[in-house]
Amino acid sequence: MSETPFRTRLYAHGHVVAENFPVAETAGRLRAEPDAVAWIDLLNPDQGTLQAVADAFHLHPLAVEDALQQHERPKLERYDRHLFMNVYAVRLEHRTAAHKVEISAFVTERALITVHKAPGDVDALVRRWDADAELSAAGGVNFLVYGLLDTVVDSQQAAARTLDEAMDAAEDALLEEGGAPRSVRLYGFALRKALSALRRAVAPMPDVVRRAVQADIGHDADRSAGATEPAGGDRLRPYYRDVEDHAQQTFELIEHSLTRINELLDADLAEQSNVLNEVTRKLAAWAAIIAVPTALTGYFGQNLPYPGYERLSGFVVSTALIVISAAGLWIFLRKRGWL
Repeated sequence: MSETPFRTRLYAHGHVVAENFPVAETAGRLRAEPDAVAWIDLLNPDQGTLQAVADAFHLHPLAVEDALQQHERPKLERYDRHLFMNVYAVRLEHRTAAHKVEISAFVTERALITVHKAPGDVDALVRRWDADAELSAAGGVNFLVYGLLDTVVDSQQAAARTLDEAMDAAEDALLEEGGAPRSVRLYGFALRKALSALRRAVAPMPDVVRRAVQADIGHDADRSAGATEPAGGDRLRPYYRDVEDHAQQTFELIEHSLTRINELLDADLAEQSNVLNEVTRKLAAWAAIIAVPTALTGYFGQNLPYPGYERLSGFVVSTALIVISAAGLWIFLRKRGWL
């Protein structure tokens, strides 16, 4: 994870020709290198810093405002001179907490400007770009956008798979006879919360990738001719399609996992209700057993003559009635499965 407030790179023919130069030099370096494209990354910039970049690259004020705001929805919007994209990279903390890193991106003809609104793994993005210099040469800015989307979707897919695997460990405990321990139920609730948070970041991603394919990034000449293919033509089209497919798979996995955890929690709740009903039934059965001798002793304890009153035989008869009736009721309830 990088804490650097800014990072810059200049690419020419798929190779890095300069990096970590001041942001203010970017426009001049692009003029000096007609075939080059640039990447600028800003970590939680203030209004003044981002506005200076906006003035240099003619960024729309509404897009700049969105880049400064927190918790914007994932989207891709077209402005007159650039595209604006908002996505979320994800990492899991303690296997049950989804930490989202919001990334806003301005895509111009020759520059990709990313704004990290919280510290994130920028090095993973750089490694992704460096892994295929040949494809980078073919794609220009569009390759940088593809690498960004691929890295973001991969992080989301890894988080979704980890949560799904974590659910396997909780499934047996949630389905135990008698209901799961409270700690296991709380773990299940934490998994559901993490999946819900991840779903909000993932659900729009297939559409975002699809719109990026259709945006014709970095090719004004082709755009004027009515082209709808991504920069890099046939070379990048299958790569974008692969990212879109991974985004769709991730969304479907999250939907399946949410359904699964909800069903597990519902099954655990039903099992707890069954146990409660069983306990209530047993308590009612014992209350019935106790009620019989109570009624008999209450009757024989009245100051009224009864058969055997003030005689030993009366005491024996009353005691025998109590024992026989209570034992008979116990046997009857036992056979019914209430005890």
